[in-house]
Amino acid sequence: MEGMSVENKHKIVVAVDESEESMHALSWCLSNLISHNSTATLVLLYVKPPPAMYSSFDVAVHMFSTDVITAVEKYGTDLVNSVMQRAEAVYRNFNKRVNVERVIGSGEAKDVICNTVEKLKPDTLVMGSHGYGFLRKALLGSVSEHCAKRVKCPVVIVKHPHDK
Repeated sequence: MEGMSVENKHKIVVAVDESEESMHALSWCLSNLISHNSTATLVLLYVKPPPAMYSSFDVAVHMFSTDVITAVEKYGTDLVNSVMQRAEAVYRNFNKRVNVERVIGSGEAKDVICNTVEKLKPDTLVMGSHGYGFLRKALLGSVSEHCAKRVKCPVVIVKHPHDK
């Protein structure tokens, strides 16, 4: 794929999260899929974990629910801002004309990514690989594999150099 470039006016979704692997995938995308004369749109997609459900019968949660919910929401917002700032630092290092959009979803990552791709209809989805071993992948599943099987556009799964 090296040297491959996406023509003008293409849309690429890059799934980003807190991991080094997702930032590597973003960097790889900018190096390999977007040419210097491209006016591609890069969509940075971040998925927040689903909100925790609280029972009204749980007295401790009921008594502290406002404080706990506020703290969790602030943490979520701070996490989104942190990930997007890291992503901005990655794409600023590239001298390319790229329109950048940010999309924030909430829920199970595999479902949100697939649904967002279905709605946005990008030309390519780029994701990092966490490089989990067989057992962990078998128990937890792989978000990138799930998306690669389900979405209709081409999916590029970028391995981090330490996964070799």
